[in-house]
Amino acid sequence: MKKAAVPSILVAVVLLAVAVLADAQQATKIPRIGVLAASIPSFSPSGYREGSRDLGYIEGKTIIIEARYAEGKFDRLPVLAAELVRLKVEVILTAGSTATRAAKEATSTIPIVMLQDNDPVASGFVASLARPGGNVTGLSTLRPEISGKRLELLREILPKLSRVAVLGASDNPGNAQALSETELAAAALKLQLQYLDIRSPKDIEPAFQDARKGRADAAIELGGPLLNVHRTALIDLAAKSRLPTMWVRRSFVESGGLIYYGVNTDDLYRRAATYVDKILKGAKPADLPVEQPTKFEFVINLITAKQIGLTIPPNVLVRADKVIK
Repeated sequence: MKKAAVPSILVAVVLLAVAVLADAQQATKIPRIGVLAASIPSFSPSGYREGSRDLGYIEGKTIIIEARYAEGKFDRLPVLAAELVRLKVEVILTAGSTATRAAKEATSTIPIVMLQDNDPVASGFVASLARPGGNVTGLSTLRPEISGKRLELLREILPKLSRVAVLGASDNPGNAQALSETELAAAALKLQLQYLDIRSPKDIEPAFQDARKGRADAAIELGGPLLNVHRTALIDLAAKSRLPTMWVRRSFVESGGLIYYGVNTDDLYRRAATYVDKILKGAKPADLPVEQPTKFEFVINLITAKQIGLTIPPNVLVRADKVIK
């Protein structure tokens, strides 16, 4: 009887060893975070990585980033989203509404954190900012006062401003709210708006031609994935048209655009890291309210101003957070 007990003890020891090894492997599993964006300019990872480091994560050691970029080909986003789902990433970070939609259609279980969306409720991503529901939460760029401030700054730079061209895409869900806010601000400042719909690359040059025909004194961009992908063409045409333009992303001004006033995207991306941290620790996206921006920045490119023959008033220049010379 004693001899028969030996194998039983061995089996128990082996099973225990296997269990301990499995627990050790599980404990050392490095979480993978997916990133989905229409193009590399859509996602500047420095802010997110900084926020992640501040929370104690070390990329490659305690967290892995799996980035997928569609290189401006929007029809690739669903394929890339499906790829991230197959990789079984713990969280998907999305840069822009097109990427968020692709991720949301690819999974209803993997948490999705929006890095920025100008109107996630209108886009159908969340039920409300306070109670998102579902598997999507994150950061919104929605702030009604931004539109008024952008037009006010244009008026200060161009005291005789009367007509403003608005560059946008009517098929971008969030732009409806942005346009409505811009119209209210324009009415208060007694400015006339000329809406120029850009829904494909072929619409870009005609839009600037229409702005010249409409005698626009300046232009303001509402944003959207298409405009972001084709920012070089937009910036070049604005310069050739000598049209002072307020852009919706700081990267436009850093690439040669004239002015940017809006959300500090680096701050948004840093805050996105806190969402990922909470989710990795067990929080559900449905219980994490969507945050609105709290930090804004004003950037002026003096090189571009000189190129189009524009003098920026000193009282405006001193208020800029960054001046590119």
